[in-house]
Amino acid sequence: MARESVATPPGSTPPHLFGSDGIRGVVGELYTPEFLADLASAYATWLGARGTVLLARDFRTTSPGMAYVLGGTLQMLGLDVVELGPMPTPCLQFNVRACGAQGGLMVTASHNPPQFNGVKFAGPKGLEIPPEAERAIEEILFHRTFRRPDWKAAGSLRSDSAAVGRYVTSIRSNVDRDLIARQRPSVVLDPGNGTSTVTSPTMFRELGCRVLSLNANPDGVGAGRNSEPSEENLADLRKLVPLAGASLGVAHDGDADRIAFIDEKGGYVSGDVMLGLLARYMLQRHPGGTIVTSITSSTLVREVVEREGGKFFETRSGSLPVAIGMEATGAIFGGEENGHCYWPAHQNAPDGAMTSAMMLELLARSGRPLSELVAEMPAYRLLKRKVDVDPRVRTAALEHVRHALTAEAQRVETTDGVKAYFPEGWVLVRPSGTEPLFRVFAESRTAAGVQKLSERGIAVIREFIDRPTGTGT
Repeated sequence: MARESVATPPGSTPPHLFGSDGIRGVVGELYTPEFLADLASAYATWLGARGTVLLARDFRTTSPGMAYVLGGTLQMLGLDVVELGPMPTPCLQFNVRACGAQGGLMVTASHNPPQFNGVKFAGPKGLEIPPEAERAIEEILFHRTFRRPDWKAAGSLRSDSAAVGRYVTSIRSNVDRDLIARQRPSVVLDPGNGTSTVTSPTMFRELGCRVLSLNANPDGVGAGRNSEPSEENLADLRKLVPLAGASLGVAHDGDADRIAFIDEKGGYVSGDVMLGLLARYMLQRHPGGTIVTSITSSTLVREVVEREGGKFFETRSGSLPVAIGMEATGAIFGGEENGHCYWPAHQNAPDGAMTSAMMLELLARSGRPLSELVAEMPAYRLLKRKVDVDPRVRTAALEHVRHALTAEAQRVETTDGVKAYFPEGWVLVRPSGTEPLFRVFAESRTAAGVQKLSERGIAVIREFIDRPTGTGT
């Protein structure tokens, strides 16, 4: 891509590389050494004056090499680079803010398959960089208007071994450690062979837990289970938790910004139920507070918040919209159905480890098993599916979906994709920010209702893909 862009006509539009969280792609296709050097050059040019950038990575086989290319390029272009090594994305984000850095780069493809890799970009607050910054970096990269290196102005390159300790200390200080330790809970941790192997075992021990781990060998290829902590990928954890007599099972994705819980009976706790439980707990401790979630989350969350007398605020999906919504409203807690939870007292970015610590505090304070607390949540059925869609036609496909569902539904929202409300529930169709596909979310009180709505969401996309004039996959 970089070599082709040399002859780019003036005024041409650069391709949209950034997804919902950074730039992800297949190694050997998008990600080559040349592309990485160009990407780091574009980022350094956008940053401008000298400053400090923190650099971390996950355990994918290509991540060390990618980090070296990025770090070396930034250093040559005048930035001071601090290498933190392998760690969760939330750990990097926390340290960017704690250390007063100008930015941070995380080499990871999060929950994507092992042939993928990517780069996540953090600003000085530890949050994702805004869309206008993404477009500026894409413009520089596409038109190759890079800053030139100067040997007299090269930056420094050093490592920092205290970053993990800083992060774990903050988590410990934001929960009632003594309360948790008195219960001495037993936790089964499944890091998915990802970066939470660096932080979560230490954190759990410091909270007084007994810890048993599986899939805790960071082999770089994801052997053991797929990285996404979905119900179908956590069969072993669901079996082990009750066998071990543990009170909680904890699973992360590859870079540990997402989390999933297993109750003491081996039951998978959905992301929406997790949000409902934590929102209720926070509102009981901070009456009248604001809870923020995204448009993909269940009606369950709104119902719990309103029942507890809290304020409910909904945003577009994605980490940055939720974080911005939380800052704007002074929220006490926020989250998304995909396992992202935000704790502003610690940091305003999705943090799986902080979420697990707060769940332990919730269980210790309630004195009840997780399965009983889950049973108290409102009953909704949420079904999530995917349909492959060629990125070249995503705009036309989404317009077709909007037109078709508007003609059928009681009400349609287009804040993020197309969300259509029907008597039996709702269906949301939205393009993925990280993969060439559309996601279809459907919710209803009944199994028949959610299936009907989900099928309609799938069908309306297929109508576009399969029509004679459509271009789809």
